[in-house]
Amino acid sequence: MGLKDEFRKMVMELTTKFTLPPIANVFFPPFHKGDQPKDAQFMAISLEGGATGISFVLLPDEKMEEYTALLPSEFIEKNPQEFALEFGSDDPLKEMVSLAAINAICQHVMWVTSFPVDHTIDSLGLLSISAGDRIGMVGLFSGLVKKIKEVNAELVVLEKKEQLVQKHSDLPITMDPTKLSTCNKILCTSTTILNNSLDEVLAHCSHDAFISIIGPTAGYFPDPLFARGVDVVGGRIVKKGAQFLQVLSERKRWGDATQMICFQKKTYAGMI
Repeated sequence: MGLKDEFRKMVMELTTKFTLPPIANVFFPPFHKGDQPKDAQFMAISLEGGATGISFVLLPDEKMEEYTALLPSEFIEKNPQEFALEFGSDDPLKEMVSLAAINAICQHVMWVTSFPVDHTIDSLGLLSISAGDRIGMVGLFSGLVKKIKEVNAELVVLEKKEQLVQKHSDLPITMDPTKLSTCNKILCTSTTILNNSLDEVLAHCSHDAFISIIGPTAGYFPDPLFARGVDVVGGRIVKKGAQFLQVLSERKRWGDATQMICFQKKTYAGMI
């Protein structure tokens, strides 16, 4: 079963146990050809009651016309399950929306069940980087590069875009995922789930490697990822839905509208 099939299965399990509120609001940032600027990289779906899911706007330029034609009114009052189950459709526009719906559904369930979520542990700190480590970084986490150098650990950065390899010529960046096989610790962006590259990444990781997946779009239950050998999932949940959509529209920092979360495979008791 593919990874996105696992996410759809998770949605079906949740929706058989819990009644979902309808979608109350949707936010889409303006579309920018090339790459989205940092303050316009995320869209969101908010349910009645406040549960809100985030998704990355990861679209090719040829999707611009379809994207700009999207209207919040097409989503409001509909069941988020309808969109969540389009995960794996191979249409990047539908997948973007479906990931936000999955996050919103999971966060609604977390809220209504008072699910124990760890807000105190820093998922990056769990890597415990030290001398002798060989860190595989899938996606460039610039803030960690200095720390890795300071402790004399080795670094391999895997990127999908050739222009980024050229832009950061001072860093050991490669487009070859086989280079991850010699790494004992892997830090991977959650965007790999949306762009269908995570299974390939995991296929090249050592069975003994400690694997962390982090990113703001990882606001869901971690079961599909833990089943694939991931050790840590770090993401964000939205605490204040209306405030979050407001700061997104104003292209401001998220502040206290969101909160970091961390799931560890070794302590995770499983989804509701």
